[in-house]
Amino acid sequence: MEKAFGTAPARTPNSPTKKVAARAALVDLKESSRYLLTECFRQFGIETVLVSSSAAERLRQEKFEACVLNLRPGAEAVMEAARTSLSNSRLVLYGLGGSAQEAMRYSKYGINAMFQEPLERPAALKLVRATHMLVLHEFRRYARIPIMTEVTVVSHDGHRLTASSIEISSGGMSVKSAEDMPAGTNVDISFSLLTLPRVSVRGVVTWRKSKSFGVHFEPADERRQRVKEWVDAYLES
Repeated sequence: MEKAFGTAPARTPNSPTKKVAARAALVDLKESSRYLLTECFRQFGIETVLVSSSAAERLRQEKFEACVLNLRPGAEAVMEAARTSLSNSRLVLYGLGGSAQEAMRYSKYGINAMFQEPLERPAALKLVRATHMLVLHEFRRYARIPIMTEVTVVSHDGHRLTASSIEISSGGMSVKSAEDMPAGTNVDISFSLLTLPRVSVRGVVTWRKSKSFGVHFEPADERRQRVKEWVDAYLES
């Protein structure tokens, strides 16, 4: 069991330090959240930078590999600044607070992952561990891209449901949905991703868990190539 989060021990002169390979902007977070996330990111060699005033302007001008911000009024301007910046358009974007459904309001900005409130160390550390390779640009070791966007799934018998994406690769996608879609179901799945206009791809549901399932894209569907090109461009940028 993990120990309760407390005061970080002071670094001694002989303490080993990890080389900082990336920076994460913490935008308008309360002190307890900043402290906790700073410790979580530090474990993976990611430096955190506190950003309070002129956040949108800093995201346009400074290079960051990640950004954490509250999904509250004003967040959209910061996300817009990041995604339209030449240097930060592909940064890993974390939302804080709210549900996945509420995050869909910002789906065009491609939120990659969500920290839930109240922020707790085990869950926050687990999320950073799951996504840190993307922040550090270790793309060859990371075949899937975490990203949240609205997804429409239609089975061949006409059943339609709306879901939110969890991760995507060139070969398939995992999604979150309260509605059931049994494994083995043939589906048409449609979505848009930042610079990728809405695309539809045929696939089959390959697994189902509580409130989530995975779709494998049909190899023979030529539209899958558009998804592959987008994934390759995202990882290479």
